[in-house]
Amino acid sequence: MSYPPPLYTGEGGERSAWVRAGDSEPDLVYPNGNRVHYVARGEATGGLFGLYRWEFAGPPSGPGAHFHRTISESFYVLDGTVSIFDGDRWVRAGSGDFLHVPPGGLHGFRNEDGPASMLLHFAPGAPREAYFEGLAQDGGVAAMSPDQRAEFMAYHDNVWVTD
Repeated sequence: MSYPPPLYTGEGGERSAWVRAGDSEPDLVYPNGNRVHYVARGEATGGLFGLYRWEFAGPPSGPGAHFHRTISESFYVLDGTVSIFDGDRWVRAGSGDFLHVPPGGLHGFRNEDGPASMLLHFAPGAPREAYFEGLAQDGGVAAMSPDQRAEFMAYHDNVWVTD
């Protein structure tokens, strides 16, 4: 495997690094107490990736089995236990465990054992913020009609399956 084509072709480098402090307030808080930190939005990375810190408050929550056609998704558990569907079965993942899902790969995640936190990585950097925010507002998908829900999920590249 070789390196991809250059993304920067300048001569001397540039001052373009940026920092997000670890103690920043969450960008989104769900009614159930889950918190989401937009660590690196796709627009900030030039569309290369998006990185989010997901903090489960404690009550069981999280999406069932689904896949994406346009993005890969990776999970890295920071604290607690997160159940992750790997396409065959639900696996209990703990601190330091990692799962990568290529485009089209079946997956899901949920906390069933109390508070937990993980990093979610999407590549390329799709605008997942609007998806997360849509789930959090005005009753989320439960308040949507079947047609609205189908349109919302199709727009955000979520294809649901039975696990």
